[in-house]
Amino acid sequence: MRAVITFWVLMMTVIAPPALKASEQKDPTLLPKDFVLLTVFLKHDQSKTLAEIGKELKETKFWAKFPSEGVEVVGWYVMMGIGQVVILRVTPERVRQLNRAIELTAWRSFRTEFYLTYDLHEFAKKKRAEAQSGK
Repeated sequence: MRAVITFWVLMMTVIAPPALKASEQKDPTLLPKDFVLLTVFLKHDQSKTLAEIGKELKETKFWAKFPSEGVEVVGWYVMMGIGQVVILRVTPERVRQLNRAIELTAWRSFRTEFYLTYDLHEFAKKKRAEAQSGK
């Protein structure tokens, strides 16, 4: 765990965007205060077959309860050999509800990991365009 934290601190030091100008701080697409992005790793229990995992997910009503109400799915991917990666857009008030839905429905079938995430796409596009134009 310490290595993961060290890695993220290092990455944030290297790629963190510079402090935003006052005019940029007013743009809600740059600093959303009404939601967070949460990346959830649902790691398959490889001691079970897909049929066993599917049966457990059906028994716990995983597909009916996850993600919980009011949570938007931004992306849902299969990471071969690992499991599933789900990127969610959630209001801070719903994080507990989301966590509870996972605890009640996914823990028999998956090991879970959560990562607070933010969207760097627009910043990266801007930096790439600047670099390509020689700015």
